[in-house]
Amino acid sequence: MRLLRRAAATLLSALTLTAALPATAQAAAPGDTVTLPVSQALARLTVQDESRDGYSRDLFRHWIDADRDGCSTRSEVLLEEAVTAPEVGARCALTGGTWYSPYDSRSLTSASQLDIDHLVPLAEGWDSGASAWSAAERQAFANDLDDPRSLIAVSAASNRSKSDQDPGTWMPPTAAYHCEYATTWVVVKTRWGLAVDQAERDALAGVLAQCPDTTVEVTLAR
Repeated sequence: MRLLRRAAATLLSALTLTAALPATAQAAAPGDTVTLPVSQALARLTVQDESRDGYSRDLFRHWIDADRDGCSTRSEVLLEEAVTAPEVGARCALTGGTWYSPYDSRSLTSASQLDIDHLVPLAEGWDSGASAWSAAERQAFANDLDDPRSLIAVSAASNRSKSDQDPGTWMPPTAAYHCEYATTWVVVKTRWGLAVDQAERDALAGVLAQCPDTTVEVTLAR
């Protein structure tokens, strides 16, 4: 299950002390894996002002069926993260199943109750670098199944409460999830070479100062 994959990735990150490939994000290239404490990963993110000029959600083609198995990115995440597997019908219609939403600590029993959250929202991605990307790069970001931390199934209510906010203005209602959320935010921004604004960086630093300085392993997408 996707939740188990995410937990395994977190455990591996915590235990791994050196990277087989370049050890700093600055020296690494797309496809390389970097391994470093999350505090260092945050420190290495570019800090710059953000701009939403020209943004449209339509510029990020999402919920594609990349492997043409009949299931969109949304359905793939729901299948991977199900606590109890749903039945898969025609056109990947999902019935039954259970899910856990870590943002608000809710157990859900219908796929219709869940949204798939881009942990770093599409609009935030645009603000912090994706405005300069190609359409193909934006599509890859919007459908990133290669790192299980990029997309997460959560309750529709919590996702819509978050909307396109960054950690400077929104954190998950479940306080026990704040360390993982902030760490994963830094991971996704590192993976995609995205910047942070000053308020966002300060908020992340404030949260992470209360957390273990977890060693994270990130394969760079760009």
